[in-house]
Amino acid sequence: MSSNAAPQPHSIATPCVQVCIVDGPTGLCLGCYRTLAEIGGWSQLTDDQRTEIMSELSTREARIDPAKLGR
Repeated sequence: MSSNAAPQPHSIATPCVQVCIVDGPTGLCLGCYRTLAEIGGWSQLTDDQRTEIMSELSTREARIDPAKLGR
């Protein structure tokens, strides 16, 4: 049996929380802790590249002044 249905795209995991404000000193988004280049190119990255970036997010968060995060 042949199927002409197009393959379903797989979902891409993202840390985006819809808070898009870039911190000047670090260059990181205050919502997801990615750089603008990472955000812009996210869908073109491999799963391994996205996983690596996501594993660094908690470390990146620590680089931001807590006052800017409402803490």
